[in-house]
Amino acid sequence: MGKVQGLKRWLSVGLGIKRWLFLLVVGVVVLAMGIYSLLSMLVETDLFPSNFYHYLTLSFIPLGIRLFILFVLGGGLVIWAILQIGTRLISPFDLPEGGITTLLNDAIEEKGPSIVVIGGGTGLPSVLRGLRPYIRPYNCQITAIVTVADDGGSSGRLRREFGLLPPGDFRNNMAALSRDEALMTKVLQYRFGGNVTLNGHNELRGHAFGNLLLAALSGITGSFDESLLAAEKVLSMQGHVLPSTMQDVSLGAEVLMPSGETAKVIGESKIPEANGRIQRVFLQPETARAYPPALKAIFQADLIIMGPGSLYTSILPNLLIPDLSEALRRAQALKLYICNLATQPGETDNYTVADHVTTIFNHIPNDCVNIVLANNNLSIPPEQGGGKTVYVAPDHPKDVELVLTDLVDEKRPWRHDSEKLAKAIWKILDRR
Repeated sequence: MGKVQGLKRWLSVGLGIKRWLFLLVVGVVVLAMGIYSLLSMLVETDLFPSNFYHYLTLSFIPLGIRLFILFVLGGGLVIWAILQIGTRLISPFDLPEGGITTLLNDAIEEKGPSIVVIGGGTGLPSVLRGLRPYIRPYNCQITAIVTVADDGGSSGRLRREFGLLPPGDFRNNMAALSRDEALMTKVLQYRFGGNVTLNGHNELRGHAFGNLLLAALSGITGSFDESLLAAEKVLSMQGHVLPSTMQDVSLGAEVLMPSGETAKVIGESKIPEANGRIQRVFLQPETARAYPPALKAIFQADLIIMGPGSLYTSILPNLLIPDLSEALRRAQALKLYICNLATQPGETDNYTVADHVTTIFNHIPNDCVNIVLANNNLSIPPEQGGGKTVYVAPDHPKDVELVLTDLVDEKRPWRHDSEKLAKAIWKILDRR
């Protein structure tokens, strides 16, 4: 019975043994055919007496019994040999009794869920921060795909002066995925103040240290994407942060002004300041190509999350990249959009959950979103935390499943609670 159980474990799903066992059987069959052909040739040469072949091929036994003996004996010898080889191979590694169980558990753990999160701003780090505790227990593979349209602040300066992709959103997400987030956040988010001068000029003022770190790593490695790989090692990150594209893109918008005229606004930082109602956003150039590792992550994902974050300036800039949105449409993963808790002045004034989803579908195909996750706890006073929160009304969008639950951070009700958000995401993933 123990041997049978051991054999079942060797044939368990996920261990990667069955395919090689099948190949071994095919090889044995081919080899047997070759031996049969050789014997047939030797019979014709009269090299050995005819009785020799008669007994060698068991011809004196009825055909049915002969086939049964050959298949059972041959198959048994192959299986026994495989088990003995496996035992000998794993014995030097000091695995405990039942070591195959350990190998099987390791193989299963390697196939933990792969989660891709798309966005930017402060919303994306909130999701990563919540999911980070799930990485080790469930061996999650977490990949953040980040917008590169930012043109304001320290990121905009480095982008203009050094030709870098804007590093700000990358910095925030790297901090969220680092093993010691509390320390790394302080280090990476540290901004130089007015008392720092360089050659008599205050060149560093306003720059975040994390932005300068990425700029330095870009210079050392020779490219921005290589700097991200280097930063993963430096920060001991528990996941990957990738750009949606490596091209220099600008975000533009068609804005309906109070006068009734439609104006074109170019520049991510200028769009919320236009004091109008955004009709649509677009990229320049519109033919920007997605970063290939980002596409690979999308196709390999079990769950793809969009948001939360600024709808027009953090989420849509990623989805507007043609081959990225096409990959999203074709991906087999569950596609989840997390709606913001509060409206954003200058972008989503008076928007409901349905308005957010409609806006996305006005820019990309409808089959890029399967489920919408939104907050239904509107009981926290809008003034809590010193703000003036205007909650997004949780009405049901058309043709998409809506999941409502409490996601609000009670101290800052305009933001998601990372822990609540991660639990809600995990419940949705469990359903798949």
